[in-house]
Amino acid sequence: MNETQSPPMVEARGVHKNFGSNEVLRGIDFQVRAGEVACLLGPSGSGKSTFLRCINHLEKINAGTISVDGELVGYQRANDRLHELRDAEIAERRSRIGMVFQQFNLFPHMTVIQNLIEAPVQVRREKVKDATERGRALLERVGLAEKADAYPRSLSGGQQQRVAIARALNMRPKLMLFDEPTSALDPELVGEVLDVMRALAADGMTMVVVTHEIGFAREVADSVTFMDGGAVIETGTPEQVLDDPQRQRTRSFLAKVL
Repeated sequence: MNETQSPPMVEARGVHKNFGSNEVLRGIDFQVRAGEVACLLGPSGSGKSTFLRCINHLEKINAGTISVDGELVGYQRANDRLHELRDAEIAERRSRIGMVFQQFNLFPHMTVIQNLIEAPVQVRREKVKDATERGRALLERVGLAEKADAYPRSLSGGQQQRVAIARALNMRPKLMLFDEPTSALDPELVGEVLDVMRALAADGMTMVVVTHEIGFAREVADSVTFMDGGAVIETGTPEQVLDDPQRQRTRSFLAKVL
């Protein structure tokens, strides 16, 4: 099947999300194909992080659909209605989607390698030996092979975030979601995390990245989507959105952050 016929890795159609009376997402349409990097930009409160959490069903949507690799996320369709899957089925589908948060969320009482093997062993029932071998290879890939037996508290923020990326990769995901992965880091540590993400993109990992790093979006993204007020304002290639934005709201945002 050629690329024009293949379904998107992520496809959102008419996605709405409310928190009480607050409508946070107002009919989001979005897609990214396998092997592509999509960056989501926008001011704080625009709905970017909420949308990212909806992709792997950490937040339940109120209307619309989201599919990953052709499968609805969190739901199945029966008799023209959507029915939420059981927790075990949701967990299984979610296990194929890696997510890296602003805060590193490492288990402080576990060593780095123990952090990496916990989910493959507990969720996937993999052998400890197999998960450990793959985990050590991933630590080498992110430049932290010598930190396998260290505890998170002994690592810098940039190192902890690289461990978090390796931990997500150890589940062998088909999709990686990044929610402002450098926003909690000191400026001098941002580069080491972005370098790992650049390498992932070069290796063909499908990625959706919420970020304020305009340079990274310009360099790595296949598509850039600008959101504001829970809606997609503009989407296109980095050149289209960052260098020649068509909407005034996009232009005013970029003028402040560039």
